[in-house]
Amino acid sequence: MTEPAAGDPTETLQLADWRRRVADLYAEVRRLRPTDHGAALELWRSTRERLFREHPQSPVPAGKRHDFRARHYPLDPAMRFEVTVEADAPAEPRPAGAVIAATPLNFGTENDDATRSGGLALATPIAMDLPVSAGGTMAMRRIGHVEIPFPTGARGLGVFWMSGYAGGLFIPFRDATNGSETYGAGRYLLDAAKSADLGGDPAHGTLILDFNFAFHPSCAFDPKWACPLAPPENRLDLPIRAGERLA
Repeated sequence: MTEPAAGDPTETLQLADWRRRVADLYAEVRRLRPTDHGAALELWRSTRERLFREHPQSPVPAGKRHDFRARHYPLDPAMRFEVTVEADAPAEPRPAGAVIAATPLNFGTENDDATRSGGLALATPIAMDLPVSAGGTMAMRRIGHVEIPFPTGARGLGVFWMSGYAGGLFIPFRDATNGSETYGAGRYLLDAAKSADLGGDPAHGTLILDFNFAFHPSCAFDPKWACPLAPPENRLDLPIRAGERLA
């Protein structure tokens, strides 16, 4: 993410327009998806490609926008889920100022007793900092976790709330395609601060997570963008061949 420059309001208004268009897109996707998943996915793909190619706030560098074409894995109906957000077990808080030891493109586990999803063996504290692609960290609150029933077995992902910026639910992930078929630092399933949210049922504590709509952070297209990245606990030990790809 970047903040618009001070002075001329043009860039700020362009950013507001980008966010408005993305919000409108996801609202229409949520309307279509329950009855026509294919149409919702095609709308998402085509609209995002057009925005990336034509909008002045596109994360694609200006010189590459004209020829930009998005790439995606084929639709896989087995990769869409409605999952319950489970509360985490209480844990001792990290010392003030402690962050996850990680580099932007290298997220090893913190010890050898990692969970199956590649996460921390100990319960994760509620308050934590996630690494950012451009350096530094972003404050988050972990609100719980989800168990995703993949055909090869369930895997867990942490669910976060951005403490700063615009706020909102956030689920990044890494998987075995990173660095070869997808961005080395992973993709996003949910980024509600930017309206990238497929919905859920708050009365039952569920979220709709559909890997067919998994997307790359802006820093995958241009390193000038600063993007929060997936912590070790959100590293999946299997390839997720759904959603956006780079190669």
